[in-house]
Amino acid sequence: MTECPGKAFQDGTKYSRSRMPAGRKLEWSHKPAAFKEYPRAETVALMVPQDTLLMPLKETLATRRSVRDYAAEAMTLAELSTLAWAAQGVTQRDGEYCFRTAPSAGALYPVETYVVVNAVAGVAPGVYHYDAREHRLELIRGGDFREAVARAALDQEMCAQAGAVFIWTAVFARSAWKYGERAWRYVYLDAGHIAENVALAAIALGLGSCQIAALYDDEVNALVGADGDEESVLYMTSVGRTAK
Repeated sequence: MTECPGKAFQDGTKYSRSRMPAGRKLEWSHKPAAFKEYPRAETVALMVPQDTLLMPLKETLATRRSVRDYAAEAMTLAELSTLAWAAQGVTQRDGEYCFRTAPSAGALYPVETYVVVNAVAGVAPGVYHYDAREHRLELIRGGDFREAVARAALDQEMCAQAGAVFIWTAVFARSAWKYGERAWRYVYLDAGHIAENVALAAIALGLGSCQIAALYDDEVNALVGADGDEESVLYMTSVGRTAK
C-alpha cells in the first residue's frame, strides 16, 4: 500500500537520538530577505493599538468561539489596525531586526500576512499585504474580492460576509535556510501562533473570527500573488461583526 503523503512527511522530518540532521553551517550571505517589499504600492497607514480596546486575558480566552455569521456593519480602521498588529506587529527593534507579537522558530518569521478588505471604514476594498516594519497595508489588487475569497476558501460564504479575511503564506526558504526539511513543520506552527493572536484580539475588540484551513491552495495563492512554490498559503481567518 502506498504511504499517504501526510504520514511520509511526518516520518521523514522526525528527530530522534539515532537520526539527527548533520550540523549545518549557516551561509549568512545566502540568508533570505526577512521581509517582502512592495515599493510601488499604495499604502494605508494603520493606527497604534489602544489598550482601552482590550479585555482581561482570562475573559478573552473563555469567550473565544468560531464565528461564521457576520453582520453587514463595517469594521473600523482602528479594529483592523489592532488585528494586524496582533498578528505580526513589531514589539522590539534591534537594529534592522524586528521581534514580533507571535513566536517564530529561530525568530526567522517565514510567514507573510495578507488581508482581503471587504468592509472596513476608510479603507478601499482590495487585497493588501501587511508591512510589519511600518505597521501599514500595501495595496496589491484593488476591487471587490468578496466572492473570489469565498470561492477560494472552499466556497465558504462567511468569507464574503466578513469585514476582512486574513491570509497567511510561508516563504519557506527563510526557515529552510537554517532548519532544512524540518522547516516545513515549523511554518505551520508559526501560522497557528499568529492566527490564535488574531482570534483573541478579535474577541477583545467585540468581533468574531473563524480560522480556516479548508481552502483551494492555488486559488488563494493567485489571489495574493504567491507562486505556490517558494511561497504558498498556509491558513486563513475571517473577521467581522457578529450577526445578532
